[in-house]
Amino acid sequence: MSSEILSVLEYMEKEKGISRADMIATITTALKTAAQKGVNSGQELKIEINPKSAQLQAWVQLKVVDSVSNPRTEIHVEKAQALKPGAVLGELIDRPIDPSTLGRIAAQTARQAVMQRIRQFEKDRIYDDFKDQVGNIVTGTVRRKERGDTYIDLGKAEAVLKHKEQVPGEDYQPGDRVRCLLLEIENTPRGPEIILTRSSPKFVRRLFEVEVAEIADGTVRIEAFAREPGYRTKIAVVTTDPKVDPVGACVGARGARVKTIVRELNGEKIDIINYFADPREMIVEALKPAVPRGVELDEKNHRILLKVANEDLALAIGRKGQNARLTSRLIGWRLDIEEFKVVNADPEGDAKRKLMTALGLGEDVALRLVKAGFVSLELFDGVEAADLEGAGFTTEEAADIATRVASSK
Repeated sequence: MSSEILSVLEYMEKEKGISRADMIATITTALKTAAQKGVNSGQELKIEINPKSAQLQAWVQLKVVDSVSNPRTEIHVEKAQALKPGAVLGELIDRPIDPSTLGRIAAQTARQAVMQRIRQFEKDRIYDDFKDQVGNIVTGTVRRKERGDTYIDLGKAEAVLKHKEQVPGEDYQPGDRVRCLLLEIENTPRGPEIILTRSSPKFVRRLFEVEVAEIADGTVRIEAFAREPGYRTKIAVVTTDPKVDPVGACVGARGARVKTIVRELNGEKIDIINYFADPREMIVEALKPAVPRGVELDEKNHRILLKVANEDLALAIGRKGQNARLTSRLIGWRLDIEEFKVVNADPEGDAKRKLMTALGLGEDVALRLVKAGFVSLELFDGVEAADLEGAGFTTEEAADIATRVASSK
């Protein structure tokens, strides 16, 4: 049995990376537990395995008494002193036993414990290997598909790209290489389950952190983010260094950086804009090249009413409302968009109506006054009836107007 144990210990150390001390503790505990439930029921056992030779030794613990009532747990004082000179009543001594007497069940239990320890060790190793990679991008090979989920081999472990974490329109075949974000590790009864994602905004954010050095070192920050996977992503960036153009840093020379990310996302469009804390400025920046004609903020309800010209309406709303939704998420305000309608100005009509109201004049007389240049009451200061006659009004009309003006002051 010692040679078997030694070979197990060596294999575990070299192939599985489980320490010899750990496996010895596992085997001794399993042997002891099984033996105490079997042939050595009721006895207190002590089992040791030599780490170098794997020699197994076992003892049963007995209480020294002067009258033995249970030979399985007690030993007469004379026999005890033969084993251990000077043994006294009430003392506990260890009597060696042949390990083979522990029983076949104990040996089988030890083997099961070894296998269980291997499985647990592999689960722990997977968790330890990947727990620090949560939030990082990993690369693996597609192995199989099950019920819409895609299973990916990461080398040391298998991960799952669940259906909801996949990008609409992307299709993966066994053998394909794929990059994903390690989203989380879930502890399940079967062991840790590694969850990947390609649809999360965190995936695109991490791609920018990997590709753009200024984001990695903190010179440029992504302040706001919105994504509809497979279609479009909007990000708002700001810099801590006034000498750095945050949008230019993300785009790269001739668009090299953002093109790399777009290729990884299979053509998903990416809009990169400057970030502004003021939502009014932010909405104008986010909707370019559409030009808002009016912006109304309802701070109480966190809503923005945006008015755009008819020719910019489709651009601002986007296909199936996509641009409006992403802009709303990016800013964090509810966004309503409506067409801007130009109200035709009528200064002559406004002046006529004001004179009719203020002086109680008829429409015809009020219109003639406006055409003569009297567009407001202030212009009647110092004007007499004779002046009005000179402007084409009859003596009666001029007198009536002068009286009404005088009464209105």
